[in-house]
Amino acid sequence: MSDNRKIKLGNQGLIVPQIGLGCMTMTTFGGADVYGEKADEAEAIATIHRSKELGVNFLDTADVYGPLANERLIAKAIKGQRDQYIIASKFGEEVNDQGQFTFNMNSSPAYLKKAVDRSLKNLQTDYIDLYYLHRMDKTTPIEETVHAMSELVKEGKIKYIGLSEVSDATIRKAHEIHPITALQTEYSLFERTVERLGILDTLQELGIGFVAYSPLGRGFITGSIKQLDDIPEGDFRRTIPRYQGEQFNMNLKLLSEIENIAEEIGITTAQLAIAWIVSKGHIPIPGTKKRKYVEQNIAASNVHLSTEILQKLEAIIPLEMNTGLRYNEEIMKNIDMQ
Repeated sequence: MSDNRKIKLGNQGLIVPQIGLGCMTMTTFGGADVYGEKADEAEAIATIHRSKELGVNFLDTADVYGPLANERLIAKAIKGQRDQYIIASKFGEEVNDQGQFTFNMNSSPAYLKKAVDRSLKNLQTDYIDLYYLHRMDKTTPIEETVHAMSELVKEGKIKYIGLSEVSDATIRKAHEIHPITALQTEYSLFERTVERLGILDTLQELGIGFVAYSPLGRGFITGSIKQLDDIPEGDFRRTIPRYQGEQFNMNLKLLSEIENIAEEIGITTAQLAIAWIVSKGHIPIPGTKKRKYVEQNIAASNVHLSTEILQKLEAIIPLEMNTGLRYNEEIMKNIDMQ
């Protein structure tokens, strides 16, 4: 799989593999990751190395993952090979000077400067390839944030600017201040809001790339969750409306139809979901901390889906279908897409 094809992410010059590696679950938050599992540093580092062997050297992290521990893990994994990796990190979910997540959003220029220097130190690098505003705060105009980010580009601390979970209007305002390279937003067969709202059309118009996080619906599309009891205690998915009550049962029925298509063409449902995103020209970043899954995920980039299969898939879950909110209402307040 070392032939993993490279494509342009946006129009500003960034070239990346067709698939990236989401690193969030490689470290824990209060003793466990967001899915209630413990970390295995050695396996996580081996997963990063295996991913690169297979042609996927595009790593996605953020200062709030850990907090801070995720960037430090990546620094350890890529030591002595920095130039062989493309690193994306993020700021905006505020981490205080004690290394704790404050549960506040902060996209002020002052916080940005502090956050980027801290990330550079934790990543043990002097530049970050792609730096995202993770979440907007409601008090800092996007123009101020992006202007401050553009200063970091001039200083060489970051190469390209990204945004995450923002609206069409925000993207347009930001892009006028400095060209935006990528938007990262949740996107999968079960979560197509960014498509339904016309945001993907805006990105195409402006020459901005799209990075899809949670392309496997937070593991749901893998088929490993057939009932609520399959979700461990402490797993944040228990708080997501998509996994509650009748909505969950309806989504299971939809998933069984997707499983039938995957079986028909001889691949896993996870590979089908990833190949669907790749076929649209977007970059999925499935998260894993295990070599066996990174191998399966990367293999999906070589799956060609016919027009007929694509149409079948999208008929199962059409754009207007409600599959349930992807976060609880409190977290949804931090998403600038309503």
